[in-house]
Amino acid sequence: MRVGEGISAFFPAYNDAPSLPGLLRRAFEALDRATDDFEVIVVNDGSRDETAAVLERMRAELGPRLRIVTHERNRGYGGALRSGFAAATKELVFYTDGDGQYDPAEIHLLLEKWSPDVGLVNGYKRWRQDPWHRVVIGHIYNRVARFLFRIRIRDIDCDFRLIRRALIQNLELESTSGTICLELVRKIEMTGCGVAETAVSHYPRLHGRSQFFRWRSLASTARQFARLYWKLVVSPNAAAAARAAVALCSAPLGHRRSLP
Repeated sequence: MRVGEGISAFFPAYNDAPSLPGLLRRAFEALDRATDDFEVIVVNDGSRDETAAVLERMRAELGPRLRIVTHERNRGYGGALRSGFAAATKELVFYTDGDGQYDPAEIHLLLEKWSPDVGLVNGYKRWRQDPWHRVVIGHIYNRVARFLFRIRIRDIDCDFRLIRRALIQNLELESTSGTICLELVRKIEMTGCGVAETAVSHYPRLHGRSQFFRWRSLASTARQFARLYWKLVVSPNAAAAARAAVALCSAPLGHRRSLP
């Protein structure tokens, strides 16, 4: 499916050198089929492997449409996403992870759900291809977060999303950990903008290891989770924040769920 809008596609990357060449080639091929106006951005979040060298080689191969944002030190997943959103220049913003667990060629599934009244198209994993303990923890986290934050989409931590850039610019995201996905989805739903969903593939991680399932990351995530809950749900200012968020969205109000 081709769209008239331009697309910024970005990938947060931390020690993802082995997966990036194939990921970027597939992204360029898919975007070239989808639009005449696109850019691809990789946020190198303080990688300690050969990510920087690989990206330079890929830029020589793929040309100026590949842009590189470099963090001299690791800022965490939330910091990488915030840099990617800030670097995007096109009307639509697509992002997924740089580790190769999602296929950027499936952006067409998101575009098929896109319409003028939609602010977010969110993927959900058909089947999570991770070790059993990560599947269990992820399931519990998703259920608890959806209940506490009153979120309607089914898969908060599916990092395969297409978002209207004008909407992101007004969200003022703060999280530096993986809770940025929770913050992002909650704030978008608070605007009342249309939200669509579609099933996407999830693949085993072939290189490296997740940065989320480490004690330091889990502790940071827990702290930021509690802070977000207070700010977006419990605080006396939460209702006012919701009203302000609604004013940011020019699309018709009302949650829209599109299932396969």
